[in-house]
Amino acid sequence: MSLMEELLIYVPKKTSRVRYVFRLVFRDLLNFPYRLITNTDEFESADQPKMIYGERAHSDDLFFRSCGLLFSRGVESIDLEPFDFDGEQAFFPVYDKTSVIPFDVFAAVFYLVSRYEEYQPFVRDEHGRFTAHLSISAQLGVLEKPLVNIWALMVKKKLQEKMPALKFPERKYRFVPTYDIDSAFAYAQKGLVRSLGGYFLAAKAMNWNDIAQRTRVLIGKQQDPFNTFDLQIGYQKEYGLWPIYFILFGRYSQYDKNINIRNRYFRFLVKRLNDYARIGIHPSYNTVDQPELLAFEIGNLEKVINKDVSCSRQHFLRLILPGTYRNLIEQDITDDYSMGYAALPGFRAGICSPFNFYDLDLETETKLRIHPFAVMDGTLRDYLELTPADAIEQIRVLVDEVKKVKGTFVSLWHNESLSDEKRWKGWRRVYEELLKMAIP
Repeated sequence: MSLMEELLIYVPKKTSRVRYVFRLVFRDLLNFPYRLITNTDEFESADQPKMIYGERAHSDDLFFRSCGLLFSRGVESIDLEPFDFDGEQAFFPVYDKTSVIPFDVFAAVFYLVSRYEEYQPFVRDEHGRFTAHLSISAQLGVLEKPLVNIWALMVKKKLQEKMPALKFPERKYRFVPTYDIDSAFAYAQKGLVRSLGGYFLAAKAMNWNDIAQRTRVLIGKQQDPFNTFDLQIGYQKEYGLWPIYFILFGRYSQYDKNINIRNRYFRFLVKRLNDYARIGIHPSYNTVDQPELLAFEIGNLEKVINKDVSCSRQHFLRLILPGTYRNLIEQDITDDYSMGYAALPGFRAGICSPFNFYDLDLETETKLRIHPFAVMDGTLRDYLELTPADAIEQIRVLVDEVKKVKGTFVSLWHNESLSDEKRWKGWRRVYEELLKMAIP
């Protein structure tokens, strides 16, 4: 067999779900050429690597039993029946001894990456989100495992056991650092009204240290604690990084407190970051319910950097399926980095590699590319209340899991957590250790 000989895959029907999952597993994760076929005579007479996916095996070729999910439509209540196989959790067991794996691995992949469970009725949190603790992965204790990547390698192993001459290309681990700029400065460039409001609130709380620091910053005696951008650019130069900055570029509101988008200094900062990184939009809180705001914010950001904005991450991680992604597609966003949880680290879609969004309501694969992130600073510090030392160990676990499967490790950090001050004291070292661990 040649290095890249095509794998012939028999399926009883080429549904949109079948096409989607096999593209994901074989094109994106295993990087191996394949062809789906529904003609049994043509399949059985072909002299090339082959496998069967369906309800029954009609030859002695490698057989993966289907549970039927990929041949159905719509969203139904599903009993996953999770169990352990080869030391990993598995869903959709199949009771067929002729199947090379005792579960429908392709249905399991689809269930996780399509976010099937998020289309079921659920109790939303205060921000309208599907929370980590509702997910099957968290309930089974496998949220920190990129199960989809692990299962894809399981498929690869079974293929090579049956056809030892099959050679798969080597995949390379990747690291993508990202930053959310929710508030570029703690005190500077806020304007008179917001600054006076800050003094009032600090005085009411008798926070004299905050008043003193605000004053030093405003009279130019101290750098703003959130202004860690020189430090970030230093990291980029030292490690050869090309990160992505997601800029909150909306109007001021209860949950959107960045600098005024007309502020010259803020606009200069965005232009400067554009020289060292990719710039994406951080859609403001209310864009979920008011999609017209999204177009307004993208347009204004594009005018500042003088180029198209094509990537995005939701502020507050307000990802509500499928509406949020449809809004992004409508505005020509091609890549989204919102796939993750605020409350827990790990892999919301069970995968640590980019994949296309599948719209379950429309039963169609879209061109929107989803890039899952594995860890966020606020998750470790605020939700889990970890010490810096414990946070480093948590990050190490996640990086190791991604490296094992040659996936892509995406980190989510904020400029303020690099200040090394107040609640973020000691956390600059956490990020520096992250960089050392995550660099390929």
